[in-house]
Amino acid sequence: MTRLRSAFLVLVLLLAGCAGSGAKPPPTLYQQLGGEAGLSAIVEDFAYRVADDPQLVGFFANTNIDHLVASLEQQFCAVSDGPCVYQGPPMDKVHQYMGIRETDFNRLVGKLQAALLAQGVPAAARNQLLKRLAAMHDDVMRRQDG
Repeated sequence: MTRLRSAFLVLVLLLAGCAGSGAKPPPTLYQQLGGEAGLSAIVEDFAYRVADDPQLVGFFANTNIDHLVASLEQQFCAVSDGPCVYQGPPMDKVHQYMGIRETDFNRLVGKLQAALLAQGVPAAARNQLLKRLAAMHDDVMRRQDG
């Protein structure tokens, strides 16, 4: 009889554990940003803001904008735990010798912040994305000397 009681107790504990594990995991940053559609809207908004800025647009004068937008969407997707893998070049190579100054970098970040706000991204998600992208700062700025 104690064997049956022990088996019953184990079964009850297992069922209780299963019932508690039904909690939904918190949304990923990718989901908080609106998934594929949200990232597409964010990047499009960001690209227009950069294009409208005479201090920044020159950095992209010889850039295929469609390719840039697709690369940014892929990178933002990967950085936000989405289903993408960034397949573009490393940040130090793609930005090498562009003459980017800290003020330019900060201005670009401001454009991204404005796009995130305009797209209704909540503050926590905005800050999390910006923090993850900020980790690339040193690579972007590494080879800025001519």
